[in-house]
Amino acid sequence: MQLTMNKIFFQSSLPRSGSTLLQNIMGQNPKFYVTPTSGVLELVFAARKNYTDSLEFQAQDAELMRNAFLGFCRQGLEGYYNSITDKEYVLDKSRGWGIHYNFLNAFYPDPKILVMIRDPRDILASMEKKFRQNQDKDSGLVDHANMQGTTTEKRIDIWASSQPFGMAMERLYQMIKEGIDKKVHFIKYENLTLKPERELSKIYDFLGVEPYEHDFDNIEQVTQEDDSVYGIYGDHKIQNKLSFKPSNADEILGSNAAEWVRNNYAWFYERFLYV
Repeated sequence: MQLTMNKIFFQSSLPRSGSTLLQNIMGQNPKFYVTPTSGVLELVFAARKNYTDSLEFQAQDAELMRNAFLGFCRQGLEGYYNSITDKEYVLDKSRGWGIHYNFLNAFYPDPKILVMIRDPRDILASMEKKFRQNQDKDSGLVDHANMQGTTTEKRIDIWASSQPFGMAMERLYQMIKEGIDKKVHFIKYENLTLKPERELSKIYDFLGVEPYEHDFDNIEQVTQEDDSVYGIYGDHKIQNKLSFKPSNADEILGSNAAEWVRNNYAWFYERFLYV
């Protein structure tokens, strides 16, 4: 089956927010092909760089070349997935789709983007737990000689201004400033684990796809990634049964650090009504 316009959907979520979980839940639907972390955005981005810089394109009619380039991106996206799957729908996961909504919209009009979010305190607590669980590996965070990254608070400072957490939060902030947040569909990790049927119903409604009855007690992992390439934070293994776990951010981060996160990302808590 050849994919047609608006049959490719996108996921652009915060780190440690259940993005892999959502992909594999959607993967239960036999009409969906779901991806692990995708490199498709990098392909069209590299093409954009060459299109922008190459003299051959600059020397031709600008509007003609623009239309040709956008057609190249659209057909490349569809051709990529037509070569992989004959399923009716694709859900492509990449953290960059949200902030690059306008670029995507230029060649794939009215893209449907899902965005998993989670309380930043719990995201950072999850990262801190991963750090503590992987002491056999050098995370690159800690430099005892220069007293860098040597405490939880110092590691939070590093994560807040680097990838993956800092960049993802900065991008989300900019999406809100530009009004992109009104064009995508947000799913709170907490709501997905508490009331999955309700959240999946909202997702299908947003995508304009007929709902599917999911089994949240038997979630098979259909996406596979070599997590070693992502370091200690690249854990893409999911639990087969969906369950809600209360926050332990105060315990992991400490109450003072957790309060700092709450204050530093006040815009997030206000926009998404987290307490």
